[in-house]
Amino acid sequence: MGSLCWQMGISFWVFLSIFWSVFVNTKVENGSVLIDGESGIAEIDANFICATMDWWPPEKCDYGSCSWGQASLLNVDLSNKVFQNAIKAFSPLKIRLGGSLQDELIYETEDQTEPCIPFSKNTSALFSFNEGCLPLSRWDELNTFFNETGARIIFGLNALNGRELHSDTSTTGAWDSTNAESLMRYTVKKNYTMYAWELGNELCGSGVGARVTAAQYAIDTMTLKNIIEEIYDGIEPKPLVISPGGFFDANWFKEFLNKTTEILDVVTHHIYDLGAGVDKDLVKKILDPSYLDGEADTFKQLENILETSGTPASAWVGEAGGAYNSGHHLVTDAFVFSFWYLNQLGMSSVYDTKTYCRQTLIGGNYGLLNTTTFEPNPDYYSALLWHRLMGKTVLSTNFTGSKKMRSYAHCAKESDGITLLLLNLDGKTTIDVNLSVNTPLKTRAQIEMVVQDTKTGGSGTREEYHLTAKDGNLHSQTMMLNGNELTR
Repeated sequence: MGSLCWQMGISFWVFLSIFWSVFVNTKVENGSVLIDGESGIAEIDANFICATMDWWPPEKCDYGSCSWGQASLLNVDLSNKVFQNAIKAFSPLKIRLGGSLQDELIYETEDQTEPCIPFSKNTSALFSFNEGCLPLSRWDELNTFFNETGARIIFGLNALNGRELHSDTSTTGAWDSTNAESLMRYTVKKNYTMYAWELGNELCGSGVGARVTAAQYAIDTMTLKNIIEEIYDGIEPKPLVISPGGFFDANWFKEFLNKTTEILDVVTHHIYDLGAGVDKDLVKKILDPSYLDGEADTFKQLENILETSGTPASAWVGEAGGAYNSGHHLVTDAFVFSFWYLNQLGMSSVYDTKTYCRQTLIGGNYGLLNTTTFEPNPDYYSALLWHRLMGKTVLSTNFTGSKKMRSYAHCAKESDGITLLLLNLDGKTTIDVNLSVNTPLKTRAQIEMVVQDTKTGGSGTREEYHLTAKDGNLHSQTMMLNGNELTR
């Protein structure tokens, strides 16, 4: 699958490693990496990195902390140059607009007579907020901003509209697409470009607050498909049809995909495998290789369902913040979280996930950008390095040695050769890595690598990018690259 990493021999190497150390005198272990450079095992989108933006108002609070501030799609400062440049750096960045409140959001229309009322706090309502409204003027502002920054937009539509919600979180009735269709027609009229329209948020399986059966969701997704075909008649390329945007449930997803084989372009699932943001064991989980491995089963099951259902749809991670309810300050917005994040990017790629949307670009305690200053948090730099170094073709990679070392390899993005990602989860141990690569010429190239050194290896130049925490502090919000502090 995918093209080989070389045109003529091995000409370029890139190593991206992330490690930390809290001890001056660390012990040293040996390990080895074997990469199969003859063929790919999976392929990701060229623009694999995606981030989300949400609708939460400032009153959104978790565990006594209100971490959203003015980061909502309805109020974030679109004129901020730091914010604009952070998006432009990806050229392009996929941005998914959605989240819990998207199924409580109505859209102002040109012929609307009722006032467009914002979200308001109501502890007895779904997600503790009354229904809110997206003004057309704000939709205009957002689209101007996205056009100027070159972002590719995935819009999450309200899929609860028209349904009756019962006390056991079940729903009855079909999706009422009238309001969504009005927004889509206005969007086309104004020549705003949408990369994709996604139906609903976390309504699949047992749902979060509400749930819809797979059979009904398939019918509703067909409705969305038909609307897109009609509204975008004569317009190419048409936006992708994406669904269901919720947590993976094998039986639900299997039924849904079997009923949407000629409808769906992308199937999305969400990941919050670390538990609640208030969990005191978050760091322990992040640095536990056995815990990190647990999510592999979800990727593998979904890949198998896609292969057996006959659908042409591809898999995306549509939202992943690691720890739900806004994450945890100085964990999910600090250096330590790059171990979880980069491991997720590497692991999901192995199982043919095409795009990975991080919760969030800005907002909560898990944003790539600081909610107040818009300055990059450590994971922003991890995402940007991945975007610039990791190519589409995923290679089989096997590490022998410490269980605390993670390894992933892709063809390099902008040149011949390979990009190897190494994650050292052990702050007490330096690992000397011996690298072996099977090339298309049936030969094996070997390079001795010590992570602190930059050397020349193979027949070309090797570049190394080492990400570390400032002062060896896992909770630091300052990322170091090759010993130098990263700033915008």
